[in-house]
Amino acid sequence: MYTDHTPLKELMGHFPQAGEVIWIGLRTATRQEIEIVEETYARIGTGLDGDRYKGNADSKRQVTLIQAEHLAAIGSYLGRGIINPILLRRNIVVHGINLLALKDHRIQIGDAVLEMTGLCHPCSRMEEVLGEGGYNAMRGHGGITARVLQEGAIRSGDRVTILKTK
Repeated sequence: MYTDHTPLKELMGHFPQAGEVIWIGLRTATRQEIEIVEETYARIGTGLDGDRYKGNADSKRQVTLIQAEHLAAIGSYLGRGIINPILLRRNIVVHGINLLALKDHRIQIGDAVLEMTGLCHPCSRMEEVLGEGGYNAMRGHGGITARVLQEGAIRSGDRVTILKTK
């Protein structure tokens, strides 16, 4: 008899702490400056209010998130300090939680509920904004994409908590 309650599945549901939103950025238009905000609203199908990305309810890339801890890693690979998240064009920077461990989990950030839909791979622009080697410095550290499951406000300082396994 098949069961979802394997020891590995159980381990993958343990998180040592909640994360925290430390930065929110909205991409108002292609190749335009990021607007840094303290609060935004997540909407099903269209992502974050004020962000240029407009998908549909089934889109897997409504919101992008990256770990603050990876900003230091990327900087280290480039021989620099912590990278400014404006350069990476992700929507939300969190710290204190491993985003890659969110596979098959739903997360609550403020009033919104998101679900990880995949990895947010770097694009060729990373060479342009970070310099030579920027693309490779980002590989494996680009964050995740997510879909909005429940609309709500997201604010800087909000906790990032795991709701349940799918």
